[in-house]
Amino acid sequence: MWLISSATVALAMPTTVRISLVVLFAIAGAGFSVAGAIAFRQAKTTVNPRKPENASSLVVSGVYRITRNPMYVGLLLMLVAWCVLLSAPWAIAGPVAFFLYIGKFQIAPEEQVMSQKFGTDYLAYKARVRRWL
Repeated sequence: MWLISSATVALAMPTTVRISLVVLFAIAGAGFSVAGAIAFRQAKTTVNPRKPENASSLVVSGVYRITRNPMYVGLLLMLVAWCVLLSAPWAIAGPVAFFLYIGKFQIAPEEQVMSQKFGTDYLAYKARVRRWL
């Protein structure tokens, strides 16, 4: 994103508006990420995204009532904050690439494991709560 921003034209935006948006997106992103991690810790289940098979419980409360993937939503929002900070419209390619990559190569495999591990409870949760927002 930084390379893209240094090679393309910056978007003219008042500094106060830009910084306000950066802070808004960053705080929202950190909030989603931290809330997701805390809910996992409280449920005493793994936070390690590379080992979804180690999940010991299905967390469906707190921030998980809003999104099935609050930690990824948080990361995406932080990337959007960085994009706004860079003031480079083409830097949005970073969050878009993250969204596409994480959906296909991380979330889809995690959902497969969760379906196998938690069966109908997970399928009902999946029907009730969106993947992102």
